[in-house]
Amino acid sequence: MSTAEALKYKAIQLGRLAVQMTSEAASGHPSTALSLAHITAVLMYRAMRWNPQDPWDLRADRLVLSEGHAVPIIYAACIDLGVMVGGDKRSGRPLLPEDVHDLRKAGSLLDGHPNPHLGFPLFDAATGSLGQGLSAGAGVALAAKLMGTKRRVFVICGDGEMREGQTAEAADFLKDHNPGNLALIVNCNGQGQADYVSEQQSADVLVKKLKAAGWAVRDVNGHDVEALDSALKTIPKARPLAVICRTVKGWGVKALQTVGAHGKALSEEQTQAAIDELALPPRPADLDDLVPQPPRGKKVAPVPAVASLDPPDFSEVAKDGRLATRKAYGIGLREFGRKNPAVVVLDGDVSNSTFARYFAETLPERFFECKIAEQNMVSVAGGMAAGGLLPFANSFGKFLVRAYDQIEMAAISGHNLKLAGSHSGVTLAADGPSQMALVDVPFLRAMCHARLCDGQPMAVLLMPADAVCAYRCVELAARHQGLAYIRTLRLDMPAIYGPDDEFTIGGAKVLREGADLMLVGSCHTVHLALEAADTLRAEGIRCGVVDCYSLPLADERLLAMTRDRNRKLLVLDDSYVGSVGSELAEVSAASQGARVAVLAARQAPKSARKPEEVLRQVGLGTDDILAAARNLAGAEL
Repeated sequence: MSTAEALKYKAIQLGRLAVQMTSEAASGHPSTALSLAHITAVLMYRAMRWNPQDPWDLRADRLVLSEGHAVPIIYAACIDLGVMVGGDKRSGRPLLPEDVHDLRKAGSLLDGHPNPHLGFPLFDAATGSLGQGLSAGAGVALAAKLMGTKRRVFVICGDGEMREGQTAEAADFLKDHNPGNLALIVNCNGQGQADYVSEQQSADVLVKKLKAAGWAVRDVNGHDVEALDSALKTIPKARPLAVICRTVKGWGVKALQTVGAHGKALSEEQTQAAIDELALPPRPADLDDLVPQPPRGKKVAPVPAVASLDPPDFSEVAKDGRLATRKAYGIGLREFGRKNPAVVVLDGDVSNSTFARYFAETLPERFFECKIAEQNMVSVAGGMAAGGLLPFANSFGKFLVRAYDQIEMAAISGHNLKLAGSHSGVTLAADGPSQMALVDVPFLRAMCHARLCDGQPMAVLLMPADAVCAYRCVELAARHQGLAYIRTLRLDMPAIYGPDDEFTIGGAKVLREGADLMLVGSCHTVHLALEAADTLRAEGIRCGVVDCYSLPLADERLLAMTRDRNRKLLVLDDSYVGSVGSELAEVSAASQGARVAVLAARQAPKSARKPEEVLRQVGLGTDDILAAARNLAGAEL
C-alpha cells in the first residue's frame, strides 16, 4: 500500500496530540487512546468515505466510538482534519489547532466522552457507558439501508466492554437484521480499568464467540496499517463483520503500558518523555495526499415534516364503548406510519401486547423485532433516530426499567426517540409486580425537569386516560423534538374525550370544576377520580376532576390552581411517589400555594384477580380515595 508510511506517521502524530490533550486537561485516558492510534488513522484518513467539512451528510460513513473514554485520539484526528462542529452548517466552524488545549473545559465541545448534542455532529450517540455503541451503530446502519444510501458504519468497542450483555444482544440482533454495511472493530488491548480483561474477553475467545454467532471475523494486528486497511476495505453483505484488533494499551509510551495507568494523564515531565518516545520519522512525501474520500451516492433528504393523524376510528376493536389505551396507541401508530415514511417501529417480543403488531402487519418492512433485549432495542432506536428516521420503540413499561441507562444516554445524545411502555400501573392485577411499571413515571419525570443544551427538556411524558388521548399522543410524541415516553394500560376503559379534542405536551384538562376539592389523576386514576367525584358530590362536597396527562406540566389552568392557596388538591398516582403528585407539590411549595395531598402506591403490590383488589393493596382503593378526599375537604386551609 503506497500510503502505509503516511498512515504510520499519522498514527504517531495523533498519538502525540492525544497525550498532549489529556496532559493539559490533567485527566482522560491516553493509554486507551494510544492503543487506537493506527486504527483511527486507517479509519478516518483511508477507510471511511466522508467529508470532514460536512459531518451532517447522511450519505457519509459513520464512526461510533463505543469505547468512549478513548475519544482524545478521535479529537486529535478531527483537529488535524478541521472537522466542522456546531449545531448546523450555518452556525458551525472547523476545529482548529488551538482546540487541542480545550479538552474537558466547561465551555468546550471536546467533552470527556463523545457527546453529539453539544455540537459534535461526527458522533451519532453519546457513549462512555460501555456496551451501548454496537447497538447504536446497528440503528445507524439499518437507517442507511432503509434510506437506500451507500453509508457504512464502523463501531469501535473495547475488549472489556464485550463482557456487557448488551453487546451479545446487539450481536444477535445484527445477525437477525444484518444491514450489510456494518463493521465492528474490537480493540483487544487486554486491559480493563482495574485489571487485565477476563480470558473470556481475550482476542482468541472473542474470535470464536463471534464466529459462533454467525459473524464474519477478521483477526489482525491493530498496529499494522496494511493489515487494518485490508480488513476494513470490504464489508461482506451476507454476514456482519467483526475485526479483532490485537493492540497494546499505551502503545509507544512505556509509562502508559501498565494496568495502573488506565485513566491517568501524564505529568508535564512524563508528557515530554512520552512525546520523545513518540518520535516522528521523516515526513513521507505523500502525507498531504492522505485525505478522506468523499461519500458516494445522491444527497439524502432529512426526515420529512410530520403529517397529521386523521380523527380516530376505533370501530374495529372497541367493545361497548371501552378500549384500552395500548390498543388505541397501536392504531395511532399504524395510521401515523402510513402517512409518515420515516417512521420505524421496534418491539421486544411483545407486539401482540403493546399492539405494535398493528404497524407490523401493515408496514412489515419498517418493523424490527428485537426479541427479549430491551437495552439493545432502545440503543438501536436511538441510532435509527441519529440516522434520519423517526423510531418508536415498545415494550412493557416494567421491562424498559432494565434499559434506563440506555434511555438516559439517548436523551443526552439528543435522539429524536419515542418510547411506549404498556401494562403500566397496578391495574394489571393478576400478572403481579414483575410485570407492573411503577417507577417509570418518577424516572422519566426526573429527566423532564433537566434541560439539554438547546433548552429542551431531556424527556417529556404522555399519560393518556382514554383511547382518544392515547391515539393523539402518537402525533404529539412525533412532533416533539427529542425523547418522549407514552404510558399505556392493558385495562379497557370508557371514553372521556371526543374525536376532535386536542392535546398538548405539558397539557392537562379540567374535566369538572369543584370549589371544595380537585381530584387530579393520570391514566387510570382519572377514571377513579371521576367515580369518586360522583360519590362526593352526592355527599355535598363540590369536587372537581383534572386529567394531568403530560409532564413537565405547562398547563396554566392547573398551574394556577396549584399556586392558589385557597385550593385543595388530592392527586392520585398509579405509581410510586415522585409522579404527578410530586410535580404539583413542588409547584405549590415554591409559591406557598394550594394544599396538595398525594395518594400513590405505598407498598409493593402482589397478584390479585381483579384490579380493584390490587388498588386496595397499595392504598388506591375507592375507600382510600374517598377517605382522603373527605379529610382534605374538611380540613382548614
